[in-house]
Amino acid sequence: MTVESTETTEQVSGVILTDAAAAKAKDLLEQEGRDDLALRVAVQPGGCSGLIYQLYFDEREMDGDLVQDFNGLQVRVDRTSAPYLAGATIDFVDTIEKQGFTIDNPNATGTCACGDSFN
Repeated sequence: MTVESTETTEQVSGVILTDAAAAKAKDLLEQEGRDDLALRVAVQPGGCSGLIYQLYFDEREMDGDLVQDFNGLQVRVDRTSAPYLAGATIDFVDTIEKQGFTIDNPNATGTCACGDSFN
């Protein structure tokens, strides 16, 4: 299933990628010198609360992937992770307190104290 997006606020299903997150991911891809990779967002078992997020660049497109385009950046979510990530907003923050990608997930019922895992 492919969902096209030019604005981050119009997503009904799938993930929402802010402009800051898309720009940072594109910058990282440019540094790698690769234009054949997509940002993969997945949920895996692990962490204190039971599930952890994984964000990484991937050249594979798996059967059943939800593929979204954010201004030229492809984002892929596997079919197992998709229900956990529906409506989740991925942002990139760069402040004195914190730097990195953040995920605001309306499906998470709780998180661990360190904030690295959810349930």
